Amino acid sequence: MRTVRVGVVGAGNMGADHVSTLHRWVSGAEVTRVADIDADRAAAIAAGVPGARSTDDAHALIDDPEVDAVVIASHDTTHADLAVAAVRAGKPVMCEKPLAPTVEECVRVVREERRAGAGLISLGFMRRFDPAYVELRSAVASGTCGAPLLVHCVSRGVSSAPGCTDEFSVTGSAIHEFDTVPWLLDSPITEVSWHAPRPTSAVTGLRDPQLMLLHTADGALTTVETFLNAGYGYDVRCEVAGERGTLALADPARLVSDATRARSTAYPADWRPRFADAYRLELQAWIDAVAQGRPSPLATAYDGLVASVVAEAVIASMKDGGRTIAVRVPEL
Repeated sequence: MRTVRVGVVGAGNMGADHVSTLHRWVSGAEVTRVADIDADRAAAIAAGVPGARSTDDAHALIDDPEVDAVVIASHDTTHADLAVAAVRAGKPVMCEKPLAPTVEECVRVVREERRAGAGLISLGFMRRFDPAYVELRSAVASGTCGAPLLVHCVSRGVSSAPGCTDEFSVTGSAIHEFDTVPWLLDSPITEVSWHAPRPTSAVTGLRDPQLMLLHTADGALTTVETFLNAGYGYDVRCEVAGERGTLALADPARLVSDATRARSTAYPADWRPRFADAYRLELQAWIDAVAQGRPSPLATAYDGLVASVVAEAVIASMKDGGRTIAVRVPEL
């Protein structure tokens, strides 16, 4: 396989992690350029990779002849324009979720990709590569516990980011479930509704936690809890209740501490330790596909559009008293 020269747009937490993972753990990848609107931050991240250059111009990175493929890990509002620019340059893209902040922008990106040749854009729904989720999906498909009836998804964090909104809990957190649930059940989401209890006193101006109900075409019902300010740690759970039993993700903690007459396990502070393997496996699968000139096994741009349509429907329910909203994917 040829070496794939990769340019990474965005040098924040996500982009920096991708640079490190590509450089240290992904065979066949070479990070050649890093871009960020903060030139000093881009330079600092590029300095950790021998030979990598930095820039504050993402479009210069995309057009660079020494960049074969592009990772987009910049602010959500930049995703659509950068993905379109990369597609027009004929370069494969791995774009972090969401594909774009609005359904209208997602439609534009998918149409541009189809005009250029479908398959250039891969979307970073990394749970599809998490070993635990992969095993769960296989068990569901095998029929071990019968037909799925209920799915319970939980996503909790230590604290929300400054300026976090009600909508961000949907587009920044729950959107993972909007991709994962149809992938697990092999059935699309058809209806949604949004609900919330009294908010936590840990933060003001934000309805947190939130609860969403998802109906899929197979007749199963899914609950999705997002609790950004749970406080105790980063905690992701998923259970599938079927006709003959249940399937659930096991606790991923690798260490048990026995001390002061108590036994305990630790929680990670954020998503990175929990999904480190998923990100590594996802990037390796993408690089292998690019190097071999075959279709990417990652989520597609269309998958990203569908997840954003679900998110938009949930937000519509949020603004309409929790009314059930039908999910309708626009014609392309």
